Amino acid sequence: MNNIRAHILWVDDEIDHLKPHIMYLEDKGYKMTTVTNGHDAVELVTKFRYDIILMDQFMPGMDGLETLRRIKEIRDTVPIILITKSEEEWLMDEAISEKVDAFLVKPVKPTQIFIAAKKILESTKILEEKATSGYLKEFQEIEFKLQEQLSINDWWELYNKLVKWQLEFDEHKDTGLGNILEEQLQTSNREFIHFINSNYTDWLASENRPRMTVDLIPDKVIPHLKQGEKVCFILVDSMRHDHLISVLPELQKHFNVEIDFATSILPSATPFSRNAIFSGLFPDDILKKYPQQRKDMENHAASLNQHEKDMLKDQLKRHGLSDKSLHYHKIWHVDEGKRFASRMAEFMKVDLLSIVINFVDILAHKRSESDVLKEMLPDESGYRSAVKTWFDNSWFSEVIKQLSQSNYKIILTSDHGSIRVNRGVMVGADKDTSSGIRYKYGRNLNCKERSALVIKNPKDYRLPEFGTQTNYLIAKDDIYFVYPTQQHKYEAMYKGSFQHGGISLEELFVPVVTMSSRK
Repeated sequence: MNNIRAHILWVDDEIDHLKPHIMYLEDKGYKMTTVTNGHDAVELVTKFRYDIILMDQFMPGMDGLETLRRIKEIRDTVPIILITKSEEEWLMDEAISEKVDAFLVKPVKPTQIFIAAKKILESTKILEEKATSGYLKEFQEIEFKLQEQLSINDWWELYNKLVKWQLEFDEHKDTGLGNILEEQLQTSNREFIHFINSNYTDWLASENRPRMTVDLIPDKVIPHLKQGEKVCFILVDSMRHDHLISVLPELQKHFNVEIDFATSILPSATPFSRNAIFSGLFPDDILKKYPQQRKDMENHAASLNQHEKDMLKDQLKRHGLSDKSLHYHKIWHVDEGKRFASRMAEFMKVDLLSIVINFVDILAHKRSESDVLKEMLPDESGYRSAVKTWFDNSWFSEVIKQLSQSNYKIILTSDHGSIRVNRGVMVGADKDTSSGIRYKYGRNLNCKERSALVIKNPKDYRLPEFGTQTNYLIAKDDIYFVYPTQQHKYEAMYKGSFQHGGISLEELFVPVVTMSSRK
């Protein structure tokens, strides 16, 4: 009895004719209880718990559907397989509406029942075992790959594999491999930091560099506009690749989807990477062309992305597209998003519709200030879940549906990602230093090189200088910066939070999705 697979209740007025089926299931390890009518089935369910119920539809007295309803009032979660002689569609519709777990048409073979029961009762266990064996095999392959000289495309492929397993383990948390995957991601990030340190400045000096965020609009938007197509460019601030993959099935319902990537410039932060996207320029040239942007950064203005629309207009002009109509819209709040969705028909008359959405970034920042959000977003999995919930239920979902009925080519992307930080490192800085958690710029910044990329010559990184002795600190690993004063306060505030500006796979790899309507 200890080897019982599950306890099945079979309800059928002709149960005596089903003894070969019952014996087959018993041989497979199931404990079988049988009754011939719905009333007896309901009475048994009030007294005992069954793992699954096989239900005949056509029985004297209460039929199968009525019995099912009565049973669900008592044991709402018990799986039920409806077995019937009828193939009429109305019955199938009723069964679906009553949330029947499987529908079989008589005559049924014992193997059919066994397969249906196994799928319902054991699919989670089977999928977890498959995930475990699959990851353990790929774990070794990734470890070997990390010993090779990888290109940026190799790193993208490797990161894709890690993200795939992150989402797999979100579904199957009982594999016990989540911590191993997290450690492998940390190992990969350490190797990726070496890769960036060795290659980044060479990319900046080469015309054959990988696509960086500064190249996004020239590579992904301009060609479509030049071909006379209308483009909707959607930038979701701080959206990571794993966030995108979590909502991909919903996007694929409405669009043909192609996924590509770009690499964020350093620092992987909104004032740098997003301004580079809209201007098509590196930060040093941005400040030369836009003096007001320099003033904003010198004065540490509340927003360092106030000139994106002008930057985008100028970029179109440089590409000979000043005749193209443009609507730029930045959305910070839910009410603004709803208003935007309600006016979509008006906005979709332009050649280039550009939308900036700040929800994902706000969610990460607000987590540090809210105990409720800390409970809801305790880790990477919680962050992914929150982003997917927002996507599925927000005004943005309505915008996506409306765009799917349009003739727009849609480019969905981000400016950078974020990483969960855990180790506070003290830095020395003067009072005019920037306030970033994963990056800082100012004068006389001090930090150990094992914790940060220390940039003493900003020109090498196409970064602006603010007076003499300007230098930058870019955090490595899961580091965040704290000052010696009030160190413990800020460590408590930021430990476990999601931050950006540093060097990691999560921050630097920017997903780029090109979508066209299925209509």
